[in-house]
Amino acid sequence: MELSGIHHLTAISGAIRENYRFYTQTLGMRLVKRTVNQDDVSAYHLFYADAKGSPGTDLTFFGWNAPRERRGTRSIVRTCLRVNGRGALQWWSRRFDEERVPHSEIFERDERLTLTFEDREGQRLALIDDNGKGDQAAPWDRSPVPGEWQIRGLGPIVISVPTLNPTDLLLTRVFNMRHVRDCPHPDNPATRVHVFEMGGGGAHAELHVAVQPDLPAARQGAGGVHHVAFRSHDSDYDAWADRLNEFRIPNSGKVDRFWFRSLYVREPNGVLFEIATDGPGFGIDEDMSTLGEHLVLPPFLESHRDQIAANLEALD
Repeated sequence: MELSGIHHLTAISGAIRENYRFYTQTLGMRLVKRTVNQDDVSAYHLFYADAKGSPGTDLTFFGWNAPRERRGTRSIVRTCLRVNGRGALQWWSRRFDEERVPHSEIFERDERLTLTFEDREGQRLALIDDNGKGDQAAPWDRSPVPGEWQIRGLGPIVISVPTLNPTDLLLTRVFNMRHVRDCPHPDNPATRVHVFEMGGGGAHAELHVAVQPDLPAARQGAGGVHHVAFRSHDSDYDAWADRLNEFRIPNSGKVDRFWFRSLYVREPNGVLFEIATDGPGFGIDEDMSTLGEHLVLPPFLESHRDQIAANLEALD
C-alpha cells in the first residue's frame, strides 16, 4: 500500500474574482469545479486543473476574506507546477514579463530547471521542467496558453518545518514515503531541503521538506496554503483509515467529499496533510465538456442551493 503522488493542493485567496482571472487567463488552467467549501459554504472552493480535472493536476482555492499570510515555518511554502522542457520555461518567462507577473530567472534546483513566480496575492509558485514525465498531459483546447506550453500538473510541493525528525517519522513509517536525497535551499544554501518520494517517484510524486528552525511560525492567510493532499488508490482508502488509527495518529476520520474521499492529518510540526482518492472524479455530476461553468454542490448541500448561491459573488 503506497501513495502515488500529489493529488491536489488547496490555497487561500482573499480576492477570488482576481484569482479566477489569474489562473484561467494568465496561467491558462481550466476551472473544472465551481463549488463551495463544504465546511464553510459562504466561501467558494475553485478547482483549476488540466482539461480532464485529472488527479494530480488540481490547484484549488478557498475564497476567504482573510488578511495576508505571515510567512514562516510550519507551513507549505511553495507549490511547483510542471511543464515540459526549457522552451516552455522560456515561453513562460516572456509571458510573465508581458503580464507583469513577478518572477525569477530560470535556474537549476535539485537538477531541474525552475522558474519561480508569485500570483497577485503573493502565492509562492514555481514552474519546473519535468521532462515530460508523470501522467500523460491533457491540454485544454480553450486555454489561452498553447497546448505545448500548458501546465501539466502539480509537484513537487515544498514545506518548511523547524525540526525534521517527527515529520520524517510520519512520512516514512506511516505514509510509506522514501527519504531519497537532500539538496540546498535555493535562497539559503546552508538550509537543507529533504526530498521524500512516493510511488514510482518523479516530480509529481515528491514532497520537499526544508528545515528552518530560525524562522517564526507562519500565520495562515490570503496568499498562503491551507493543505496538500496525496493520492491514494480508491481500493486503499479504508486501509489508510485503519493504518492511521493503528498508529494512533490523530485524524479526521473518513470524510466523503463526493468527488473524492479524504482523510486529514496534521503532521507534528503543524502542516495539514490529506490523503485523497483518485475517484470517483469530477465527471460524476457534470458533463466533461462543461466542467466548471456552473455552480455545483455535493448532494447533501443541494437543498440549500438558493441560499448558498445568493451569498456568492459573481466570478465571470
